[in-house]
Amino acid sequence: MIIGVLTLDFFLAYSHSLKEKRRFINSFIGRIQHRFNVSVSEVDFQDSWQRTRIAVALVNSEGSIVRQIMDKILEEANSYPEAVLSGHKLDLY
Repeated sequence: MIIGVLTLDFFLAYSHSLKEKRRFINSFIGRIQHRFNVSVSEVDFQDSWQRTRIAVALVNSEGSIVRQIMDKILEEANSYPEAVLSGHKLDLY
């Protein structure tokens, strides 16, 4: 059994309130959960208007499948025009 955890750091340059930030987060989380059937949550910077850290978790019996899905999620994260992916980290356990 392989557990994959992908941590994504976003910078939201055009966010001027927590409400605007939440709009992005809810859109991103909903889209990722629907497309990839993974667990997703905001894990840091909850009180910051322009920063967020989102974690994605996935369990599978094949490490290559976990890595492949996480790569697709990373591509999706890079495609959002309203947010800049400022960092990421993939851990496999």
